[in-house]
Amino acid sequence: MTVRRIRRTALALVAGSLALALAACGQSSEGGSKDTKKGGKGSTIGIAMPTKSSERWINDGNNMVKQFQDLGYKTELQYGEDNVDQQVAQIENMITKGVDVLVIAAIDGRALSDVLKQAADQHIKVISYDRLILGTPNVDYYASFDNEKVGVLQGTYIIDKLGLKDGSEKGPFNIELFAGSPDDNNTRYFFQGALKTLKPYLDKKQLVVRSGQTNLNQVTTLRWDGATAQKRMDDLLTKAYSSSRVDAVLSPYDGISIGILSALRSGGYGTAAKPYPVVTGQDAEVASVKSIIAGHQTQTVYKDTRALAKQAVQMADAVLNGKTPEVNDTKTYDNEKRVVPSFLLNPVSVDKSNYQSVLVDSGYIKASDLK
Repeated sequence: MTVRRIRRTALALVAGSLALALAACGQSSEGGSKDTKKGGKGSTIGIAMPTKSSERWINDGNNMVKQFQDLGYKTELQYGEDNVDQQVAQIENMITKGVDVLVIAAIDGRALSDVLKQAADQHIKVISYDRLILGTPNVDYYASFDNEKVGVLQGTYIIDKLGLKDGSEKGPFNIELFAGSPDDNNTRYFFQGALKTLKPYLDKKQLVVRSGQTNLNQVTTLRWDGATAQKRMDDLLTKAYSSSRVDAVLSPYDGISIGILSALRSGGYGTAAKPYPVVTGQDAEVASVKSIIAGHQTQTVYKDTRALAKQAVQMADAVLNGKTPEVNDTKTYDNEKRVVPSFLLNPVSVDKSNYQSVLVDSGYIKASDLK
């Protein structure tokens, strides 16, 4: 046997011994330990968020990444930028990479049936985040806020601000209604909560919708887009308010509120002679809180994204540890294929009187960001 052959044989023996040693301790020579995931730790969480154009989704994504990583999980965070095909492709890529759980805030709640079938085939659990995913049995849990209560808070605020509560016969006041994106299931719950709150006053004509647009399909705002809301408000002011003023606008979201306020400014509102109407909102985004402080937007609904992220993290952690996640609603959220077990958090109404205690003192927004 030549020296070269002896060396090759020796190297082969060493390599074989190494492979046996690695196998004995549960490792692969291709890297990573098959037994390193203790209680799910070391698993990868795929997080699909809708867009970076909204401050709240950036906060949601960052909060989840931090909390998952603090527990020892790996994360992959992607933003679909309100492009449904892009979000589907991102989720498919996460499945291909072998994520262990998916947390998804859907752009279009009805567009994910096929890709979630792929996830189910790979035994990947799916947590629907804030927006309920529709039309598929392959959604395991739902983490959100009490979405109907959001609308109730907005409607109640309008009633209180206009002085209609407690049997007052004030009015009539002119109001216009806006709703969120038609492809987001939350839109229905927000609008439902607001309209059932406002309905007694609409029925008594203390509140009047001069445009006549009161059905959900007449007042939706595709992709929650502020520019779309601005254009519609411009049209409403031109067609229905040439000789009268609007006293209140039901807006479901801060980004929409900003568009509405832009149209109102163009229509001459925002002066001592013609003050802004009551304008609601949602998400307590910094720009809208500044607007509230300045006396433009009137109210927003605060939803602590830190708490929502924590709930989604707890759900995923429980699943990966073979436990059943905590839920507090097993009846309400029917996605047309199944009632999805849900955990709902409480929203909070915020205006100029309590933004400091609710938002700043809690650390949700820095005081310096509001200057």
